[in-house]
Amino acid sequence: MAKRELTVFANLDGEFVPAGLLELTEKNERLLASEFAYGTRYIDRPGALEIDPVSLALTDKEIIRGRKIFPKNGLPFFGGIRDAAPDAWGRRVIEARLHAPPNSLPESVYLLEAGGERVGALDIRESRESEQKNGHVLMTDLQYLIEAAERIEAGLPVPSHLEVIFAGGSALGGARPKATVRDAHGILWLAKFSSAGERLNVPEIEAATLRLAGLCGMHVPEVRTVSIGERRVMLIRRFDRYWATRGTIPPPDGMFEPTHPGPGLLEKRVPFVSGLTLLSCDETDARTRSYGELAEAIQRYCHTSVVRDDKRELFARMVFNIFVTNDDDHLRNHGFLWDPAIKGWRLSPLYDVMPRPSISSERYLFLAPGPQGRLASLDNAMGSREKFGLGEKDAANIIARVWREVREWKIHFESFGASGRSIAQAEPAFRHIDAISSAGLRQKLP
Repeated sequence: MAKRELTVFANLDGEFVPAGLLELTEKNERLLASEFAYGTRYIDRPGALEIDPVSLALTDKEIIRGRKIFPKNGLPFFGGIRDAAPDAWGRRVIEARLHAPPNSLPESVYLLEAGGERVGALDIRESRESEQKNGHVLMTDLQYLIEAAERIEAGLPVPSHLEVIFAGGSALGGARPKATVRDAHGILWLAKFSSAGERLNVPEIEAATLRLAGLCGMHVPEVRTVSIGERRVMLIRRFDRYWATRGTIPPPDGMFEPTHPGPGLLEKRVPFVSGLTLLSCDETDARTRSYGELAEAIQRYCHTSVVRDDKRELFARMVFNIFVTNDDDHLRNHGFLWDPAIKGWRLSPLYDVMPRPSISSERYLFLAPGPQGRLASLDNAMGSREKFGLGEKDAANIIARVWREVREWKIHFESFGASGRSIAQAEPAFRHIDAISSAGLRQKLP
């Protein structure tokens, strides 16, 4: 058993400053416990950001001043710091760089090796004096990134001419191959590739599904696809970054429309936490959780000015996931941003929505939509409407709004440039309203 002390930095107004000390107790690759103490100077800074709204809230600064804090619910890790750590694919990249077997490294190593482009506004370093691990990958390197990703998936060494994949950091989660890249203007994008040998055209289908969600009235990031040789790559603009002059903040909703780089503008980072953090649970417990619990967390932790709209949007996302059979809707795939304009947390734009083709007549989501558990039906979703602050009429209006666009999904996919092959591949995932609702519910729709 060993203890490792690390320094957590937070990005305030475009500049990283030390926020506090993190101590991890580890036994080989297992993380046993964590404790954190905010720095006194950090607490007194104007605009100091809380690392974790559940376990490390800054609501009463005098109580936490100089005090060691432990994660809620007996968890070994702080959710807000776990969200800044690599997950799945990011760990494979780090292991390939360090020539280590899968999941063999201590959590402290994964935290330190995640790189400078990790999600959100945190950075974890050896000490206060340590420099940030910067590294930029350009969009022109996508061909090399794809080749390197294929070698990592196959468990093969990455030759020197493909080591560009190690430069941009690897903290973003998910199991699919991906990399952070910058375009010619310096704007940060997440590039997502298909896995080697994958039958589905995942980048094209996922991009079109996100854009379809936007037509349904949900907040989605800017997304597009590009061809690299015979491969398609999905590009998602990073919504945890925006550009502004020092001391200025975006207007309300400004993070849904990030500004572009320009003279005198700084790239500023937006704090991010996952739904897993807001529910303060371990991933082994996540499958027992529900959308209703996530709505309750919005009520508890998000800014009062956005609670009503965020709960309504979460309900719409749940309904959309039922229509498109997105059962990858786990708690890490629900995010929250700290909006400097309102000085509070709010639901992030939608991400990681991938239809799963199926021939089953009875399907399930990862999170439970309603009182019938994880069953993916609109009646089940309607049964939980009160947790979202919705009456029967409001919930019916949201279902009808989503269905109006989803029923035309093939036309929309074609307009987004999706190929006939991709549309055919995705078709078994999309469901007609008659298959997922009772006649009584359909009679209530406008």
